[in-house]
Amino acid sequence: MSMQNMAAPELPYTAPKRNELTHIPGDEGWPIVGKTFQVLADPKGHIEANAAKYGPVYRTHVFGETNVVLLGPEANELVMFDQQKLFSSTHGWNKVLGLLFPRGLMLLDFDEHRLHRKALSVAFKSGPMKSYLSDLDRGIAARVAQWKANPGEMQLYPAMKQLTLDLAAASFLGADIGPEVDEINRAFVDMVAAAVAPIRRPLPGTQMARGVAGRKRIVAYFRQQIPLRRGNHGGDDLFSQLCRATHEDGALLSEQDIIDHMSFLMMAAHDTLTSSLTSFVGELAANPDWQDRLRAEVLALGLAPGAPSSFDDLEKMPLSEMAFKEALRIKPPVPSMPRRAMRDVTFRGFTIPAGTAVGVNPLYTHHMKEIWPEPDRFDPLRFTEEAQRNRHRFAWVPFGGGAHMCLGLHFAYMQAKCFARHFLQNLEVSLEPGYKPDWQMWPIPKPRDGLRVRVKAVQVS
Repeated sequence: MSMQNMAAPELPYTAPKRNELTHIPGDEGWPIVGKTFQVLADPKGHIEANAAKYGPVYRTHVFGETNVVLLGPEANELVMFDQQKLFSSTHGWNKVLGLLFPRGLMLLDFDEHRLHRKALSVAFKSGPMKSYLSDLDRGIAARVAQWKANPGEMQLYPAMKQLTLDLAAASFLGADIGPEVDEINRAFVDMVAAAVAPIRRPLPGTQMARGVAGRKRIVAYFRQQIPLRRGNHGGDDLFSQLCRATHEDGALLSEQDIIDHMSFLMMAAHDTLTSSLTSFVGELAANPDWQDRLRAEVLALGLAPGAPSSFDDLEKMPLSEMAFKEALRIKPPVPSMPRRAMRDVTFRGFTIPAGTAVGVNPLYTHHMKEIWPEPDRFDPLRFTEEAQRNRHRFAWVPFGGGAHMCLGLHFAYMQAKCFARHFLQNLEVSLEPGYKPDWQMWPIPKPRDGLRVRVKAVQVS
């Protein structure tokens, strides 16, 4: 039977009454708002205080609903690996992303998710990835050359945001997209901002209204382009790959599926990579010894400053990959991950009723002192093969895990190492003495002040 134009019905659930969760320790705070403002103000401090007081399973009330938070690697494995299909990602993420990014891959469950993931995986195979690398490499090299020509102080986060937006447009939509690119980029910026806006309805003048309008522009563009990309106008970009992708029965993905998946993938690739690359460069600026070690690795490749990067070149950058992983540990791009229990679950002696909103927290796990000594210290050597062998496999989860492991994680590594190659070969980055960036850690980490850095051209002796 063809999967085209079919959507599995969402599994029903009934949220438990508050008195059905009182056996779980915790504090739900004020009526209606609960602990929402405390979570927004200091998510890491809030969760660490609760863990110290109540342990690795506790109850809280955020964003209008009672939640049960499960902490630590074992909790991550239970919820993310989820062999028994106990936890719904759809009903975890829908409140945040459902209006703007409906039926994105992360918002699908179980068998339907598996079928769509398999169809989408064609866009991340070796051939397409080499094409994406070519586009990324040219875009990164050109932008780094601009920064090199204008040394001095720069706001790192906005610069990185524009770079990742342009790179996503080139590798996902095609380098020759044309004048529509600015409008599409603006629409995505509006959609991403609306996804975490406090007002959840598209009332006139609100960020959510701008986000909904942005989605309409994106949907119209994709719908007009799909038949062209399926014809002789398609290239090697991700959008064209999805337009030609098929399900197991040979049926093409429906137009609506392509629209939903493209919207979600561009959002995920843009915002999380902006955060990750910003924290990566910020750590190198704060740790000049590691910056020097990574630069030595890059210079050892023997590439001329303007020469293209190949897959083989990126494979010879293990220290850069370890440093990127350490930046993801310190500031995971998705600090908390929501799910919904679809059946009764028992964890650490507590029964969690079906229908309960459940959350796991990579940010907490990544700073557990018993796993990561001196957790705030930047130390890429935590990611040697030997060090990783001796840790719980769910102790480091910036890309999630299990069936919902990020489909684009190899794309992220490729982009990060390609960026490191061009940036470190051409630029030195530093912080002003005494300056300590102030980061907002939820919903996706970003520096409140843009993260001020100084860049200057590398002096190679």
